[in-house]
Amino acid sequence: MIRFRPHHFLCALGFEGKGYSDRFTANMHEIVVTRLRAAGGDATEITVTAHTDAICAPCPKRRGRLCVDQGKIARLDRAHGTALDLAAGEVITWGQAQDRMARLVPDDLDRICAGCRWLEMGMCKAALARLRQSRTVMDTPSLDRDAAPEVRATEASSATVVSDQTSRREPG
Repeated sequence: MIRFRPHHFLCALGFEGKGYSDRFTANMHEIVVTRLRAAGGDATEITVTAHTDAICAPCPKRRGRLCVDQGKIARLDRAHGTALDLAAGEVITWGQAQDRMARLVPDDLDRICAGCRWLEMGMCKAALARLRQSRTVMDTPSLDRDAAPEVRATEASSATVVSDQTSRREPG
């Protein structure tokens, strides 16, 4: 089992071998490439935490269970937690996390990741675009989480009706 703070789900998705230090990058590679992106990685369980996690362990900015940039990190964690519907203590598989991330569009990261130095490099948006292309989530209407419950219910039932109608097509 791995422990991730909320903003590290999208960081793991966008990881391309860069980091804050050699130790940090090697650790990130071990977690992301060797475990999450390996065969069977989608079944890897991740516990959401509100403190430093597996990725933070060798970070030069880590101070105990916090970060020297704790204000910025707390904002990122709140934004990511809301966007991905994550809560501290929740256990989720990497595959389930990818399904949640695939509901986002790359431009959502401008808001969710505001203040992150890695955002301007474009890796995360590119990775999210690739993820969305590889998931069927794109084919279903997204549900507006800010809409009233009855609107979400209507949207959800519309999505079901559309998929039911599609599957009932007769050959010919």
